[in-house]
Amino acid sequence: MALLELHGVTRAYPSGGETITALDNISLSIAAGEMIAIMGASGSGKSTLMNILGCLDKPTSGSYRVDGQDISTMDSNALAKLRRDRFGFIFQRYHLLPHLSALGNIEIPAIYAGYDKHARLQRATSLLTRLGLADRATHRPNQLSGGQQQRVSIARALMNGGEIILADEPSGALDHASGREVMNILKELHGLGHTIIIVTHDAQIAAHADRIVEISDGRIVRDTGQVNAQNPAFASNERPMAIPHGRKWAMFTQMHEAFKMALHAMVANRMRSALTMLGIIIGITAVVSIVALSQGAQRSVLKNIREIAGNTIWVIRGKGWGDDKAGDIVSMMPDDMDALAELPDVESTRPDMSTITRLRHSHFDVSAKVWGGTTSLKNYAMPLIKGREFNGDDIRSHAKVIVIDHRIQEKLFEAGEDPLGQVILAGNIPCTVVGVVGPPTGLVNESNELQAFIPYTTASSHLMDRFHLDGINVIVREGRDVKEAEKQVQQLMERRHGKKDFFTFNADSKMQSLNQFLLIVTMVLSLVAAISLVVSGVGVMNIMLVSVTERTREIGIRMAVGARQRDVQNQFLIEAVTLCLIGGAIGIALTFLIGLLVSMITSLFTMEVSLISIIAAFSTSTVLGVLFGYWPARNASRLDPIEALARD
Repeated sequence: MALLELHGVTRAYPSGGETITALDNISLSIAAGEMIAIMGASGSGKSTLMNILGCLDKPTSGSYRVDGQDISTMDSNALAKLRRDRFGFIFQRYHLLPHLSALGNIEIPAIYAGYDKHARLQRATSLLTRLGLADRATHRPNQLSGGQQQRVSIARALMNGGEIILADEPSGALDHASGREVMNILKELHGLGHTIIIVTHDAQIAAHADRIVEISDGRIVRDTGQVNAQNPAFASNERPMAIPHGRKWAMFTQMHEAFKMALHAMVANRMRSALTMLGIIIGITAVVSIVALSQGAQRSVLKNIREIAGNTIWVIRGKGWGDDKAGDIVSMMPDDMDALAELPDVESTRPDMSTITRLRHSHFDVSAKVWGGTTSLKNYAMPLIKGREFNGDDIRSHAKVIVIDHRIQEKLFEAGEDPLGQVILAGNIPCTVVGVVGPPTGLVNESNELQAFIPYTTASSHLMDRFHLDGINVIVREGRDVKEAEKQVQQLMERRHGKKDFFTFNADSKMQSLNQFLLIVTMVLSLVAAISLVVSGVGVMNIMLVSVTERTREIGIRMAVGARQRDVQNQFLIEAVTLCLIGGAIGIALTFLIGLLVSMITSLFTMEVSLISIIAAFSTSTVLGVLFGYWPARNASRLDPIEALARD
């Protein structure tokens, strides 16, 4: 049985409105171990015949069998496997990948076959040594002479065994000496049992073959006949080692190598890769930074609210906010405050009563809001910066003492004058200044009103001339349920008043509303920032499409040496994902840098980059790479290998 057999093969191409017939009813048999030369002038159809013989193309009609198997029944993946396992191509223009070393170029067919790295390196090194290039293993194609590049091409053809060697004008681009050397190598391979098919227009090159087939205008016009040379059978030891650990390991090897090749391509096009990643970097940085800023601000705001009033229940006269009759209710008394303080979940109570009055000292006077307070000013979030707060004796004795804010000090006292111990008039009541409070802490805004504090007993008996309260602040013990405590407060107040002439609320509802508001703001800002990610994704797709166009010949080479459509698609898809992932990683790093700068600029809040944000950023980068890299990768995988190889 013939190793390669064509019967009535015709290959026609549509061109404009016409059909061009490159091969016309070709029948040809090639036995294993033959060395055959296919001759013909340019345009005679010899290259088309070689492409069909090498399973890069299929006949329009007729049949072509390889070792008895009809290739018309094989899909693109099966054809790729056939090329990878049994054929080796030697091209006139070498078709070496410029960014790979000699060793790297030789390895490519074995990578797509899934061979173990150690086995690949061992065989590639052995082939280089065998072809006299052991000292050129790490050299790239542009560092090799034409003859050396062709020898690397021969080594690549032999990497997976190369049972059938297809040599297209193997010495056409070489000087006489290098051409003779290449032909000697081919004759040596023929002697080892390889089937050698040389496509040439040079009669002197064809003379090295045992059989010459001449083709003209798509037809065979001369065939010197099959030569039954006593060539040894193709040696099985010409094949590399078997694939270790089965096909799953082979798939892992291919993915790993595809990732490495993607990195090679990115490094080879540094500027383009950097510009492509820039959009991803900006988008990821914007989204993660906004989320981190929002989370930091949210945590800081809620922390301040909890510190000030996180465990506080407000009891306010009236039926609710905006009750017009609330001012007429005078049933809330200090006794209610004392009764509420006895509840098991309550730590303490404070009155809520205030009035606007004039404060005077010397020849200065200001309008201020004066609060009736107890022994702590914690609920006002204004830290004591000088003096003291009220004590129990002040409350019990209706002491005429006052704590003023720092702005009142600035307005009533000369610069450098100590206000402590000084007497000021609150309305017509002389009060001794015992303390000064500073501006609010955290994110609490300072009130537009000047504020001062006197004991609530003093406010009732001397300043406001009333004993009822506007409200009561109930402080719940740490660790107790605020809502449960609120129920207890409501029940007690209703029993005492005999009706519900008050309403309550706590900070939890405020915090929930604020939390929802901040979440909505974060989502809106993140959505705006995410638009930049989509734009950058389009940029990735555009650059990858350009990359496919620029690397068309590389794709053709990979297909010729055995890459399946899936291999090519994975190659470009992994490259797109890698670009996005590296951009995402840089974006996250920039977010941390921005967070550091924010912490140096302000102490009000910090950016909080959570693990979830990091995972989400990398997931987003991966999804972007897959979504926007798929179309270019798909286009690359569907290129015709013949057209791709012909592209400059």
